[in-house]
Amino acid sequence: MPRREQTAEHWTEPSYGAAGGPQPTEEMPPDAAPPRRRRRWRRIALFSLLILLVLGGSGMVAGGLYLRSVESGIERVDAFDGVPEESRPQAAVDGAMNIMILGSDSRDPEKTSGSRTDTIILAHLPKDRKSAQLISIPRDTWVSVPKSADGNNGGRDAKVNAAYAWGGVPLMVQTVEKFTGVRVDHVTLIDFAGFKEIIDALGGVDIDSEKSFTSIHEPFRNFKKGVQRMDGEAALDYSRQRKQFADGDFARIRHQQQVIRAIIDKASSGGILTNPGKLNSFLKATSNSVSVDKELSLFDMATQMRGVRGGNMTFVTSPTKGTGRIGSESVVLADNARAKTFYDAVRRDSVGEIISLGKK
Repeated sequence: MPRREQTAEHWTEPSYGAAGGPQPTEEMPPDAAPPRRRRRWRRIALFSLLILLVLGGSGMVAGGLYLRSVESGIERVDAFDGVPEESRPQAAVDGAMNIMILGSDSRDPEKTSGSRTDTIILAHLPKDRKSAQLISIPRDTWVSVPKSADGNNGGRDAKVNAAYAWGGVPLMVQTVEKFTGVRVDHVTLIDFAGFKEIIDALGGVDIDSEKSFTSIHEPFRNFKKGVQRMDGEAALDYSRQRKQFADGDFARIRHQQQVIRAIIDKASSGGILTNPGKLNSFLKATSNSVSVDKELSLFDMATQMRGVRGGNMTFVTSPTKGTGRIGSESVVLADNARAKTFYDAVRRDSVGEIISLGKK
């Protein structure tokens, strides 16, 4: 992925064709993109499409041929490598699907641990593919983490996102499956910092802030209570805020869910997916990468999820008892009794129960 350079106001991409960048040669005409750039744009395209398809679905059938052409260039990860099949939950309903979305925010000013995932979402796609339920698992949830493949970590209780640092995606799969009892069918990894470019390509998004507050990060934006139009920088800043709210990371989760829904609603209502020119501009404005497991087909996902929009998506948070302390660590305490009932509804593909239980 191209190196990013930070300025006081924004991030800029290195200029291709400028000093130090790839130069045209006799073998590479001036109007031909170098291989590195072609690979980068494939990742950009897949990242953009994934947000619309995996996080929200879309009427993407018209773009199916294009999606097939770029899907071969997507970065794949061994999400299930070394995960013992005998320890995994079995699928209870044929046709339902559960996708674990792992997100990080590489440009978060407060980011101190690059190897931990900031966001964990279990996306449940019902058998009928008429809706989607996105379940946020707070990153500090105290869970049992299985032993890592190298045997050096895990095998004890810890924050759920420690599993990624200790054993990568496979240990995250094992940890989430053990905690929820739900089989993870697919995995995606996204850098949520890329939302800035997506939102700017959409012309901004409308966010309803629950109260007026000031950002703790430069340039210390003032967010007003109520609905307001935000550009990419402002929306990303908004999604990071938590210290001004009594419920801390739960506020951050709410803000992130708001931004995701706003992106989906704006993209699906703005004619982007049916307008080749708009789609091309949208893809080029997205400057981050995505990885998926080896079996996930974005073309199949596009076909199956073409009827899903923000209006039939439900965002919920895994049942908790709030925050507490275990030893020297501040953690989120799972409500194990409620969680058992809730995730049983997910396993049974009972959409009504998932929604009702998730709102309690």
